[in-house]
Amino acid sequence: MARKKTLDSLRIGFIGAGFIARFHLESFTGVRNCSITGVYSPTKRSRSSFAKRTNELGLGPCKPHGSLNSLINAKDVDALWILSPNYLRIETMTAINKAVKAGKTLRGIACEKPLARNLAEAKEVVRLANDAKIATGYLENQVFSTAVQRGKEIIWRRAVPLTGRPYLARAAEEHSGPHMPWFWQGKKQGGGVLSDMMCHSVEVARYMLTGPDETRDVLKVKSANATIANLKWTQPHYVRKLKREMGREVDYGRRPAEDFARGTLVLEGPEGNEVMIETTTSWAYVGAGLRIQLEMLGPEYSMEFSSLNTGLKVFMSRAVKGDAGEDLIEKQNAEQGLMPALEDEAGVYGYTNENRHMVECFRTGKTPIETFKDGLAVTEILMALYRSAELGRTINIGEEDLDDYIPPVARET
Repeated sequence: MARKKTLDSLRIGFIGAGFIARFHLESFTGVRNCSITGVYSPTKRSRSSFAKRTNELGLGPCKPHGSLNSLINAKDVDALWILSPNYLRIETMTAINKAVKAGKTLRGIACEKPLARNLAEAKEVVRLANDAKIATGYLENQVFSTAVQRGKEIIWRRAVPLTGRPYLARAAEEHSGPHMPWFWQGKKQGGGVLSDMMCHSVEVARYMLTGPDETRDVLKVKSANATIANLKWTQPHYVRKLKREMGREVDYGRRPAEDFARGTLVLEGPEGNEVMIETTTSWAYVGAGLRIQLEMLGPEYSMEFSSLNTGLKVFMSRAVKGDAGEDLIEKQNAEQGLMPALEDEAGVYGYTNENRHMVECFRTGKTPIETFKDGLAVTEILMALYRSAELGRTINIGEEDLDDYIPPVARET
């Protein structure tokens, strides 16, 4: 296949205008050679305010579209960022596939994690992209975190050649709960915290354990073991709190999704050696804000990172009063006291590098380091972890048919 001609500037359409899309939008102020020319959201107010903000940031001109097909087929859109809820993945990809096969030219599609709610849906998303012959990018921001990128570069350049490959990665992500109602609903989201956040931990761990010029499939997953629990949000007080804040459809007294998950993966490295990944995720953590903790261990070295161990901290006494917000750190839980502050939140979390990378790959015709293939692999791992938790035992990969598996919290009542 001939390499595509390089574009001077990539024109991007955003599918979705919610919290995730807005977080991506802010990161684009650090991305060159692109513009955001369109946005679709089913809510007129959301798409209009998103387009207005895009233009205020100088990232447009951005037009709000009243339908998904209008955005996909717009003449000033070269690539699409899928940032809408998980339960719309198949509908969205089907519309994109149909438009491309009817003559629409797209340089690529980038999709927010996770790729889909379950393995069957993830495989269909990949099939639809391959059928339309569209380049893909999997938006796993932690892979592109400034700390992860720099730490991995140092370890693999200086330590690995002299002492051997890393053999253990630990990844944890915790906060006090999602922003939007659909995240809390097992059927719409595909699960609970394991689906929502362990997708981050699994992929950033795989990334740290693979070399700079290797793809993630050099590590073969052998087994998965997981535990899930409802620690906080099924308590009566918090059931009522969720209903007040998220609406009556989010009823954790009757239909909860797990708010804690722990997983262990055993993998085989390229030299036949055993490699392990340990992950922990939670919606039941209350601290300064979102906490990401990463570690990588090898024969004679280690690497670690914590998003809350920042160089910048601020202190505010009781006399400093104001409205609650998230101006210091995502999922901020206090407005007073000694608190960490992220001077470049989008960079630390990886959104800026992630979007910069996808733009350059689609603009120049290169293959991103994270594609739908990686998103599919992560989904399969998540389903194995859910199956392990359901059965209460370790799952040996290949022994369980996960193609039609749906986690219990995502099944029809």
